[in-house]
Amino acid sequence: MKIYFNFNKLGGLHNMKKWLWGLLFAIAVLVGCNSDEAANQTTATESTGQATTDEEHRIVAGTVVVAQILDRLNLDAIAIPETIKELPARFDGLPDIGNAMEPDMEIVKSLNPTEVLSVSTLEYDLKDKFEQLRIPVDFVDLTSIDTMLAEIEELGSRYNRQQEAEDLINELQAEIDSVELIANENKKPKVLILLGVPGSYLVATENSYVGDLVRIAGGENVMAGQEAEYLASNTEYLYDANPDIILRLAHGMPDEVIEMFDEEFKTNDVWKHFNAVKNGRVYDLEEDLFGTTAALNVPEALNQLVEIFYNE
Repeated sequence: MKIYFNFNKLGGLHNMKKWLWGLLFAIAVLVGCNSDEAANQTTATESTGQATTDEEHRIVAGTVVVAQILDRLNLDAIAIPETIKELPARFDGLPDIGNAMEPDMEIVKSLNPTEVLSVSTLEYDLKDKFEQLRIPVDFVDLTSIDTMLAEIEELGSRYNRQQEAEDLINELQAEIDSVELIANENKKPKVLILLGVPGSYLVATENSYVGDLVRIAGGENVMAGQEAEYLASNTEYLYDANPDIILRLAHGMPDEVIEMFDEEFKTNDVWKHFNAVKNGRVYDLEEDLFGTTAALNVPEALNQLVEIFYNE
């Protein structure tokens, strides 16, 4: 586009200079307004909680599994739970907040986190404590494999790690699909899952995490159709179900729990009538692989179940 100046109308060269200075001033004002608008848009975007830079996030990893997920999403944390397990190197030297089930709230508060990530199985015990101190917390749902995959996707979106989340989900899903293919080619064994704590034990239903693993691996849980994750044991009912396989899982103090199970199976005569016991198909699962919440070691856990179900 060509612009023509009429010197007569502008009042000569002097007036033209004044006119040009006025034009430049108007342009500068417009540019400034646009810059302010862009800045306001940036502020509005940040206020929605959408991740922009890592410096904005001060995340406390409330459990070991959460820390492992953060690592795979290439996210740092400012604190971790107390644990004897080896965590990824990025968390070396970080302060710990104490036991994941009873975190030291004073330490957590002093760290001024933008968010604490814990797990939904601890929400009942911890939610009020965080709210009283006005500490932002999110209890991620790791009660099953599907909910864990959904949470990974959500965290990837929240912290601008969509690609990392997609890669992790695809990696886990490929392993799950492989196990399901094996399961579909074999007869489904009837499985009883016992969750032991020192001095007592419960029966795990298909709604528990270990029950979910058993389902994917092709096992038929003898406690199907229940709403709860765990139920009190009724040996007479369990005997009527007559499982092909019994899986025993320890929740804390595994040595004591295994000893308790051995004593129970030795002294309670009803167990010797179970096909699983008579055929030597009672297995003690590793606590590291079979916890009460989903974890990234899903492939290892599933492969161990496949070995038990079909290769023994």
